[in-house]
Amino acid sequence: MTTRKYLLKDMTWVEFRDRLAEHPLVLVPLGSQEEQGPHGPMGDFMLTEAIAGRIAERVDAVSAPTLPFGYADYFRPVAGGIQLRPDSFVMVLQDILDSLLDHGLGHVVILNGHSGNYPLIDQVIRRIKRDRGLFVPCVNLWRLITPAKWREFHGEAGAANFGHGADPISSVYLHLFPDLVRPDLITTEAGKGSLIGLPTTGLSGVRFRDVEVNLAVDVTDRCGNGIAGGDPRASTAAIGQAITDYLVALVADFCVHFRSVDPRAAGSSATDWPASAQG
Repeated sequence: MTTRKYLLKDMTWVEFRDRLAEHPLVLVPLGSQEEQGPHGPMGDFMLTEAIAGRIAERVDAVSAPTLPFGYADYFRPVAGGIQLRPDSFVMVLQDILDSLLDHGLGHVVILNGHSGNYPLIDQVIRRIKRDRGLFVPCVNLWRLITPAKWREFHGEAGAANFGHGADPISSVYLHLFPDLVRPDLITTEAGKGSLIGLPTTGLSGVRFRDVEVNLAVDVTDRCGNGIAGGDPRASTAAIGQAITDYLVALVADFCVHFRSVDPRAAGSSATDWPASAQG
């Protein structure tokens, strides 16, 4: 008896050809190779890949191979990161999506595990809407946690434990890849709180009076240990499991909804996606 496969990398081309007749939803996971504090593995794309696989199995979708590199120039000063130039990222993502859409797929969802990718993803999915008349949704994985969920996961501390080098990624690593985490390397160094005489706001800029002014901030401008916010000492495998379960369930529900609708944009003349595939 043949086991049903949910990862495109595991399928033969004949198996995927046969799956195309079912008009499957396909997930395209994206991530990054970047520092995650002194304690976390740099390949955060592994988390997106693992979560995408669970979603695909839950909703009978197909998960494409994960693009492991993203746009993460603010981590360039730290050895071990691999950053794509903006033009490179846009072209690679366009090629990935074209390779899927050229075969008549209509329901494609991007699962983005590195928030810094999104401004470039937006360019690609707008081009696809314009050129093909299709909506390709992008789910920004780590931005799905609401204030209420942060309180559920971290109690009174809530979103204070959100930050690069802390949660959600540190806890999810402890849940999914505990043997790769080095809690003994966590340091409590205070972040560098100012640039050009103004307080920093994460990796995006500085605060002037009550507003943010964007600035070309690198992680080394913000901190020396790679922990740019939050406190990874509060991260646990149990919290990581709760976060993972929440994200899988939420994105799975969105995929079920998206698969039930016509992905063509209003007024589109696209004909390469059969309306009979809806639902």
